[in-house]
Amino acid sequence: MHQTNHMEGYSDEQILSFFRDPSSRNMAFNQLVKKYQKRLYSHIRRMVIDHDDTDDVLQNTFIRVYTYLESFKGESQLFTWMYRIATNESLSFLKKKRTRFFLPIVDVEHTLAGKLEADPYFQGDAIQLKLQKAILTLPEKQRLVFNMKYYDELTYDAMSEVLGTSVGALKASYHIAVKKIENYLLKH
Repeated sequence: MHQTNHMEGYSDEQILSFFRDPSSRNMAFNQLVKKYQKRLYSHIRRMVIDHDDTDDVLQNTFIRVYTYLESFKGESQLFTWMYRIATNESLSFLKKKRTRFFLPIVDVEHTLAGKLEADPYFQGDAIQLKLQKAILTLPEKQRLVFNMKYYDELTYDAMSEVLGTSVGALKASYHIAVKKIENYLLKH
Protein backbone atom coordinates (compact mmCIF):
# COMPACT_ATOMS: atom_id res chain seq x y z
CA MET A 1 0.00 0.00 0.00
CA HIS A 2 1.54 3.32 -1.00
CA GLN A 3 0.78 6.40 1.03
CA THR A 4 -0.62 9.44 -0.73
CA ASN A 5 0.43 12.88 0.44
CA HIS A 6 -2.82 14.56 -0.54
CA MET A 7 -6.41 14.03 0.48
CA GLU A 8 -7.83 12.52 -2.70
CA GLY A 9 -8.86 9.42 -0.82
CA TYR A 10 -10.60 11.42 1.89
CA SER A 11 -14.34 11.30 2.22
CA ASP A 12 -16.55 14.37 2.11
CA GLU A 13 -17.10 13.99 5.87
CA GLN A 14 -13.36 14.09 6.52
CA ILE A 15 -12.90 17.12 4.26
CA LEU A 16 -15.78 18.87 6.03
CA SER A 17 -14.30 18.24 9.46
CA PHE A 18 -10.93 19.63 8.26
CA PHE A 19 -12.80 22.64 6.87
CA ARG A 20 -14.46 23.33 10.24
CA ASP A 21 -11.03 23.62 11.86
CA PRO A 22 -9.62 27.10 11.00
CA SER A 23 -6.05 25.76 10.91
CA SER A 24 -6.83 23.27 8.11
CA ARG A 25 -9.67 25.17 6.40
CA ASN A 26 -7.79 26.34 3.30
CA MET A 27 -6.14 22.98 2.75
CA ALA A 28 -9.53 21.25 3.04
CA PHE A 29 -11.14 23.70 0.63
CA ASN A 30 -8.36 23.17 -1.92
CA GLN A 31 -9.01 19.44 -1.72
CA LEU A 32 -12.72 19.98 -2.23
CA VAL A 33 -11.98 22.06 -5.34
CA LYS A 34 -9.61 19.37 -6.64
CA LYS A 35 -12.12 16.62 -5.97
CA TYR A 36 -15.11 18.25 -7.67
CA GLN A 37 -13.97 20.98 -10.07
CA LYS A 38 -13.91 18.74 -13.17
CA ARG A 39 -17.48 17.53 -12.67
CA LEU A 40 -18.79 20.99 -11.85
CA TYR A 41 -16.89 22.51 -14.78
CA SER A 42 -18.52 20.03 -17.19
CA HIS A 43 -21.98 20.75 -15.81
CA ILE A 44 -21.56 24.54 -16.04
CA ARG A 45 -19.91 24.30 -19.45
CA ARG A 46 -22.90 22.50 -20.92
CA MET A 47 -25.11 25.35 -19.76
CA VAL A 48 -23.01 28.43 -20.58
CA ILE A 49 -20.95 26.86 -23.45
CA ASP A 50 -18.11 29.41 -23.52
CA HIS A 51 -14.88 28.27 -21.79
CA ASP A 52 -14.03 31.65 -20.20
CA ASP A 53 -17.62 32.16 -19.02
CA THR A 54 -17.51 28.67 -17.53
CA ASP A 55 -14.35 29.53 -15.59
CA ASP A 56 -16.04 32.66 -14.22
CA VAL A 57 -19.18 30.79 -13.18
CA LEU A 58 -17.09 28.01 -11.64
CA GLN A 59 -15.11 30.57 -9.65
CA ASN A 60 -18.33 32.20 -8.40
CA THR A 61 -19.66 28.75 -7.50
CA PHE A 62 -16.61 27.97 -5.38
CA ILE A 63 -16.74 31.40 -3.71
CA ARG A 64 -20.33 30.59 -2.65
CA VAL A 65 -19.33 27.10 -1.57
CA TYR A 66 -16.54 28.54 0.60
CA THR A 67 -18.90 31.14 2.07
CA TYR A 68 -21.68 28.73 2.96
CA LEU A 69 -19.84 25.46 3.59
CA GLU A 70 -19.68 26.01 7.33
CA SER A 71 -23.47 26.13 7.48
CA PHE A 72 -23.83 23.01 5.29
CA LYS A 73 -26.06 20.70 7.32
CA GLY A 74 -25.42 17.48 5.43
CA GLU A 75 -29.11 17.05 4.57
CA SER A 76 -28.05 16.17 1.03
CA GLN A 77 -24.87 14.79 -0.51
CA LEU A 78 -22.15 17.44 -0.59
CA PHE A 79 -21.85 17.12 -4.38
CA THR A 80 -25.63 17.57 -4.80
CA TRP A 81 -25.46 20.73 -2.71
CA MET A 82 -22.53 22.10 -4.75
CA TYR A 83 -24.21 21.06 -7.99
CA ARG A 84 -27.29 23.07 -6.96
CA ILE A 85 -25.11 26.15 -6.37
CA ALA A 86 -23.42 25.65 -9.78
CA THR A 87 -26.85 25.29 -11.42
CA ASN A 88 -28.15 28.51 -9.87
CA GLU A 89 -24.96 30.37 -10.77
CA SER A 90 -25.23 29.15 -14.39
CA LEU A 91 -28.88 30.17 -14.68
CA SER A 92 -28.31 33.60 -13.19
CA PHE A 93 -25.27 34.10 -15.45
CA LEU A 94 -27.38 33.32 -18.54
CA LYS A 95 -30.14 35.61 -17.28
CA LYS A 96 -27.64 38.45 -16.80
CA LYS A 97 -26.20 37.83 -20.24
CA ARG A 98 -29.67 38.11 -21.80
CA THR A 99 -30.52 41.24 -19.85
CA ARG A 100 -27.19 42.87 -20.65
CA PHE A 101 -27.58 42.40 -24.36
CA PHE A 102 -31.38 42.72 -24.41
CA LEU A 103 -31.47 39.43 -26.24
CA PRO A 104 -34.45 37.14 -26.46
CA ILE A 105 -33.60 33.62 -25.33
CA VAL A 106 -33.48 32.33 -28.91
CA ASP A 107 -30.69 34.75 -29.84
CA VAL A 108 -28.60 33.76 -26.84
CA GLU A 109 -28.88 30.06 -27.70
CA HIS A 110 -28.11 30.86 -31.35
CA THR A 111 -24.99 32.78 -30.31
CA LEU A 112 -23.95 29.90 -28.06
CA ALA A 113 -24.37 27.42 -30.94
CA GLY A 114 -22.07 29.60 -33.07
CA LYS A 115 -19.50 29.74 -30.27
CA LEU A 116 -19.64 25.99 -29.97
CA GLU A 117 -18.62 25.52 -33.61
CA ALA A 118 -15.67 27.89 -33.30
CA ASP A 119 -14.58 26.60 -29.88
CA PRO A 120 -11.05 25.12 -29.91
CA TYR A 121 -11.79 23.50 -26.52
CA PHE A 122 -14.78 21.59 -27.85
CA GLN A 123 -13.96 17.92 -27.71
CA GLY A 124 -16.17 15.81 -29.89
CA ASP A 125 -17.03 14.76 -33.39
CA ALA A 126 -19.68 15.99 -35.80
CA ILE A 127 -22.37 13.89 -34.11
CA GLN A 128 -21.56 15.36 -30.69
CA LEU A 129 -21.63 18.85 -32.20
CA LYS A 130 -25.03 18.16 -33.76
CA LEU A 131 -26.34 16.84 -30.45
CA GLN A 132 -25.05 19.92 -28.62
CA LYS A 133 -26.76 22.18 -31.16
CA ALA A 134 -29.99 20.20 -30.74
CA ILE A 135 -29.75 20.63 -26.96
CA LEU A 136 -29.31 24.39 -27.43
CA THR A 137 -32.70 24.57 -29.16
CA LEU A 138 -34.39 23.53 -25.90
CA PRO A 139 -35.75 26.02 -23.38
CA GLU A 140 -33.25 26.57 -20.57
CA LYS A 141 -34.97 24.42 -17.91
CA GLN A 142 -35.47 21.51 -20.33
CA ARG A 143 -31.84 21.82 -21.39
CA LEU A 144 -30.80 21.65 -17.77
CA VAL A 145 -32.95 18.59 -17.08
CA PHE A 146 -31.66 16.84 -20.20
CA ASN A 147 -28.01 17.55 -19.33
CA MET A 148 -28.45 16.38 -15.74
CA LYS A 149 -30.00 13.09 -16.80
CA TYR A 150 -28.11 12.35 -20.02
CA TYR A 151 -24.61 13.57 -19.19
CA ASP A 152 -24.39 13.66 -15.41
CA GLU A 153 -26.60 10.57 -15.01
CA LEU A 154 -28.34 12.01 -11.97
CA THR A 155 -31.34 10.14 -10.64
CA TYR A 156 -34.70 11.89 -10.77
CA ASP A 157 -34.60 12.09 -6.97
CA ALA A 158 -31.25 13.92 -7.02
CA MET A 159 -32.52 16.20 -9.80
CA SER A 160 -35.61 16.95 -7.75
CA GLU A 161 -33.38 17.91 -4.81
CA VAL A 162 -31.28 20.24 -6.96
CA LEU A 163 -34.13 21.92 -8.83
CA GLY A 164 -36.92 21.75 -6.27
CA THR A 165 -39.21 20.23 -8.90
CA SER A 166 -41.32 17.09 -8.55
CA VAL A 167 -40.02 13.83 -10.00
CA GLY A 168 -43.12 13.54 -12.20
CA ALA A 169 -42.57 16.98 -13.72
CA LEU A 170 -38.89 16.20 -14.31
CA LYS A 171 -39.69 12.93 -16.08
CA ALA A 172 -42.19 14.71 -18.31
CA SER A 173 -39.69 17.47 -19.03
CA TYR A 174 -36.94 14.97 -19.89
CA HIS A 175 -39.18 13.02 -22.27
CA ILE A 176 -40.29 16.21 -24.04
CA ALA A 177 -36.62 17.24 -24.35
CA VAL A 178 -35.68 13.86 -25.84
CA LYS A 179 -38.52 14.11 -28.38
CA LYS A 180 -37.46 17.62 -29.43
CA ILE A 181 -33.83 16.53 -29.79
CA GLU A 182 -34.83 13.49 -31.86
CA ASN A 183 -36.91 15.73 -34.15
CA TYR A 184 -34.02 18.17 -34.54
CA LEU A 185 -31.58 15.37 -35.38
CA LEU A 186 -33.96 13.92 -37.97
CA LYS A 187 -34.30 17.30 -39.72
CA HIS A 188 -30.61 18.33 -39.69
